[in-house]
Amino acid sequence: MTHNYAAILQDISDAIHQTDFTDARKVDYIPALASVPDDHFAMVLRTAGGNELAIGEADLPFSIQSISKVFALVLAQRAHGDDLWKAVRREPSGSAFNSLIQLEQEHGIPRNPFINAGAIRVADLIASRYANPDRSVAEFLGQLCGNPGIRVDNDVYLSEDQHGDRNRAIAYLMKSFSKLDNPVEDVVRAYFKQCSVAMTAREMARAAFFLANKGVGIDGRTVIAPGETSRINALMLTCGMYDGVGDFAFTVGIPAKSGVGGGIIGVIPGEFSVCVWSPRLDARGNSAAGIRALEMLIRAIGRSVF
Repeated sequence: MTHNYAAILQDISDAIHQTDFTDARKVDYIPALASVPDDHFAMVLRTAGGNELAIGEADLPFSIQSISKVFALVLAQRAHGDDLWKAVRREPSGSAFNSLIQLEQEHGIPRNPFINAGAIRVADLIASRYANPDRSVAEFLGQLCGNPGIRVDNDVYLSEDQHGDRNRAIAYLMKSFSKLDNPVEDVVRAYFKQCSVAMTAREMARAAFFLANKGVGIDGRTVIAPGETSRINALMLTCGMYDGVGDFAFTVGIPAKSGVGGGIIGVIPGEFSVCVWSPRLDARGNSAAGIRALEMLIRAIGRSVF
């Protein structure tokens, strides 16, 4: 069935701008993100046929934050293969994304690669195999979206670094269990750098396209094998939306990954990749307007992955 995505996105944008999201709040523990205007909204959809549709501030960079964890995972998978899964598990956490308690109970092995502990361990694995781990994720994202100028926002990085004691605590706890291979400060720096990458919604939809296209990126090159693409999509579906993943699967029903910068990427394999961005977050740390926009999109096209 052919959908008029341009009309759908316009309807979504109109509805979002008429909805009251005043109960949602921007992240407060990364001060550099607090200055982003509340009412920004962007949505970009890239179809399997290569068509691209956009609404709102689609070309305004934002801090991708935890969305970066998907792409770091791909780099680690490329370097380590299935040995990756000896270092990090594949289960939903059911706890806060920066929990120390669960990590200690499970002897320093993170529950999945999308909570902070798991992403720090993935950054550690990247540091063991890549020559410039501080830049690896940004450079990879630049390749995927076709913009070699993708960069780390230094103001956000410095803010992350200055207010990152909990993430350092997570890393040191893993180190105490001998579950971190490289020096803590090196690993945490690389992790902060990847989270501080700035991209537009258009660039993010392009970067995520391979997840909707059997592992093939916008340039026609294979990023990862189709089977690995399916596995990453499965992890996004079960672990990608912090501890709101169950509600998101119920109401939206697509693989997705959010970040506290207000971005969400999502895919329906074989159909499209999408990025939505709005900075105000719900109580679980996901973009309130972003989730609403994706709900409306799925309702308009009449299907999810289920």
